Parts: sequence; structure tokens; C-alpha cells
Amino acid sequence: MANRYLHNVQGLFDTIAPNYDRMNTIISLGTHRHWRRQTMAQIHLQPTDRALDLCCGTGDWTIAIAQKLTAPDAVIGLDFSAPMLRLAQQKVNDANVSDQVWLRRGNAMHLPFKTASFDLVTIGFGLRNLPDKPQALAEIYRVLKPGGQLVCLETSQPDQPLIRPVWQWYFTKVVPWFGRLFAHQYQEYSYLQETTRHFVSYRQLVALFQTAGFTGVHYQRFNFGAAAAHFGTKPLTEADHD
Repeated sequence: MANRYLHNVQGLFDTIAPNYDRMNTIISLGTHRHWRRQTMAQIHLQPTDRALDLCCGTGDWTIAIAQKLTAPDAVIGLDFSAPMLRLAQQKVNDANVSDQVWLRRGNAMHLPFKTASFDLVTIGFGLRNLPDKPQALAEIYRVLKPGGQLVCLETSQPDQPLIRPVWQWYFTKVVPWFGRLFAHQYQEYSYLQETTRHFVSYRQLVALFQTAGFTGVHYQRFNFGAAAAHFGTKPLTEADHD
């Protein structure tokens, strides 16, 4: 069932890849760039660190991380959509970070990396599309080095009584209409707004991080809660987690 789900979602992202960046800007009214900048400001990297950017899409976050690192293949960008990765590769080349970036096709729930390989794992706007989120978080925990950090930037759900109805109207009515108007992809953006509406709350995501073993879990919300960045650290020892 999970494999069929992933195949369907992969096909969706293959389809929307050519319009992905433009639609992100339209749907978020350009604020997704601000969310990523604010999130990056809280990530402290050493030039020789190794990072993994999961569900990397067209590579914007991959590139932002690579610009802070110096080692060859310091950042691996992983995504299951070949068309997304082709767009990401062009961006990487244009940004002159091709030495630092290695783009790979793969499944975020079954990572093809050794245990304790990375100082940082990021996942931007991808966790909500994975059918088994605890499995994905367990894999992220496994490949992080002790003391390494997970950072997840994701759409979220406002909880203020005056804001939430407007948010629900925007995602249920306006986002699919934008998909039809600007990308001729109504069904695809109807699905994406559903994953946004039904994704766990920011508090539930904290609990998922903690259940996976992460400590020091905290978050920052954006646009009245329309998005949130969550941070968690893999303990230096298992005793720290216990």
C-alpha cells in the first residue's frame, strides 16, 4: 500500500515539477523564501559538516546549505522525482556549488546511507507527503551523527479562531483554483491542499520528534501558524535520551 501511495505521489510531483517553483511563490505569496531564510538563521554549521536535504525538490534549500559548506559532496539532496532532480541540478550548476552538492534519487523512508553519516538533516515541505512519518523520522535519526540536528520546515495549521477559517478557505478554495489558473493542474493542487489540511499540528509534530528519540525539540511558527520549522537533536549518547 505504501509503495503504491509513493508511486502515485511521485507521479504527481513528476507532473508538477515544471511549475513547482512558480506555484510555490504564488501559493505562499512569496513568503516561503522568508520562512527558509529564518530557518537557516537558526542552523549553525561548521564548514566541514555533512548534510542531507530530504525531499529536496528543485534544490533551493540544498543550495542554501551548500553555500555554507566547503567539502566535496558536503550536501546530498535526495528526492524520488527525477524531473525535480533535473531542475535542481541546473540550479546547482547555476549557483556554482556543484562541487559541494550530490543529488540522488531515493526514498526518504529507506535511506541508502550508513548510520551516523550526517551532522544535519533537513526536510522542507516533504514530510506531510510521506505515508509513514514515524518511519521517516526513525531513518533520519539513524543517519544523523550523535549531536546532529534535524530541521523540518513544513506547512502547518493556524489555531487562532479568526485566522483559521480564512486559512481553510484559502487552501480548500483558492489553492486548487490557482493550480487550474496558473498551471492547468487542478487535481494535483487539490491533493496538495488536502495534505496540508490533514497534516499533524505543530504540537503533534513535536511529539513525533520526541517519540523518534530527538531531544531539545522546539519550533518557530510563521504567518500566524501557516508554516512552522521544527528542530530536534540526536542525543550524544542513548543515556541522554533515556
